Amino acid sequence: MSRTRRPVGTRRSVALAALVAVAALAAVAVGVDLYGDAGAAESATTTSHTSTGSMTDMDSMAMTTTNAIAGMPMPVPMQTLGTTDWQGMKIVARASTPLPFVVFSGTTERTVKPSKDDSMHLMVMLSDEHGGMAIPYASVWATIRKNGKVVYDARQWPMLSRYMGPHYGNDVALPGKGTYQLGLLISPPQAARHMEYAKLWLKPHRVSMTFTWKGNG
Repeated sequence: MSRTRRPVGTRRSVALAALVAVAALAAVAVGVDLYGDAGAAESATTTSHTSTGSMTDMDSMAMTTTNAIAGMPMPVPMQTLGTTDWQGMKIVARASTPLPFVVFSGTTERTVKPSKDDSMHLMVMLSDEHGGMAIPYASVWATIRKNGKVVYDARQWPMLSRYMGPHYGNDVALPGKGTYQLGLLISPPQAARHMEYAKLWLKPHRVSMTFTWKGNG
């Protein structure tokens, strides 16, 4: 039985067509892979932007009275008592309603609950004026006077809060409405420093603010 042979030119054409088809499939595969990588990069960029954007307006977050996460404590309105700066450190004192908090020592913890006499929860925020980053590892002592008389004199605890961010705080009892003088003693952050902070905040610093308290509510 004889077998019909194709001309050499025809065989070459078939082989060339097969090579072209394989190359086309490879190109499609590469294109799909590249598209997937580009899509992932775009998604990561968008997610990063959204995440950053959702964390920038801390005041608005703290002032809201709705809670989207079931079971989480609700943020509370805050009043700014005063703002100043020290060598590029922004110092902001704020007040909210008295709040319970937990003090954890590393091995034990205790809950501090507001007393019936407490007027506010005093918060002192320390941050970098240039980047807005909170500054930890410092210590803050607060003294409040009314008509020259000391009515509050205590350490502010280093605190973590989902709504107010890292700060230094404590509950405070004030003897009624009126004008008060708030003094803050800011001690240098006790931490290793990158070079941009090597020459800053090396000595304790005192700041003074005057605020008017109109009473709870």
